Amino acid sequence: MAHFDVFNGDADGICALHQLRLALPIDSELVTGVKRDIDLLRRVDAGEGDEVTVLDVSLDKNREPLEALLAAGARIHYFDHHFAGEIPSHPGLQAHIDTAPEVCTSLLVNDFLGGKHLPWAVTAAFGDNLEESAHRAAAPLDLDEARLAELQMLGICLNYNGYGVKLEDLFFAPDELYRRVRPYEDPFAFINDDPAYGRLREGYAGDMAQAESLKAEVEGDTSALYLLPDAAWARRISGVLANQLARSAPQRAHALVTELPDGAFRVSVRAPLSNRQGADDLCREFPTGGGRAAAAGINRLDPKLYAAFVDRFRSAFSG
Repeated sequence: MAHFDVFNGDADGICALHQLRLALPIDSELVTGVKRDIDLLRRVDAGEGDEVTVLDVSLDKNREPLEALLAAGARIHYFDHHFAGEIPSHPGLQAHIDTAPEVCTSLLVNDFLGGKHLPWAVTAAFGDNLEESAHRAAAPLDLDEARLAELQMLGICLNYNGYGVKLEDLFFAPDELYRRVRPYEDPFAFINDDPAYGRLREGYAGDMAQAESLKAEVEGDTSALYLLPDAAWARRISGVLANQLARSAPQRAHALVTELPDGAFRVSVRAPLSNRQGADDLCREFPTGGGRAAAAGINRLDPKLYAAFVDRFRSAFSG
């Protein structure tokens, strides 16, 4: 029997898998990629008696390979918080899916495990820009603000590492970063002992410094859109910058539109923190778009559709 762990390459995917394997250790084949590489189940060759665990990856975007794996006899355990559409009814599928905007996959895994590795779930919630959810979840840990701030920065850095068009944009391939995290039951030990964290913090600080000169291309009371250049630092920073902008102006929706080498665009959208709804609906109107209600994106926006996207973005969050 083979086991596959399929996970998003961001903070939520890594921390969700880490919690599970701390509690339920097994040898498995890791299947992951950059954060937007979500068509992951097509890379799994599993059949009768094999087990597949899927974490933080949209079921709707993987429906066809999921149904093929179930038909082949694989048993699948699925944890996610993205738009799922209709969830297949099959004895081989156990689905833990909650698309509420204040939930992330690591919090679902934390509930499943009865809070056994709560600090890592809190880390992931911070990384997913769910600050209120992270603070609520962290209450049993009785941590002071300084310690919570350490977990928040760890979550931001793990999330930051996942963004990029290709693995070469990242400081660490997500499977490598997970393997770096895997020995640490205590996230504070990882912060203090593994040099990977220092490298991510330095990279994050440098990239954010480059972003300070950015000005909104489109700006209003309820929305703002920023254009980012075709550069590795811009690709790395797009998600965490969108989260930071959302925190700084919670009544406003934000879109970061990053130019790709071929002239197309990659888009990150954040709904207002005051009303975490609508980002996924907007992005699904365009090819390669998807996500969740509070945070969504478009993997490749044809430049011919840029003006239409700007119009729809402004109208979707016009208040």
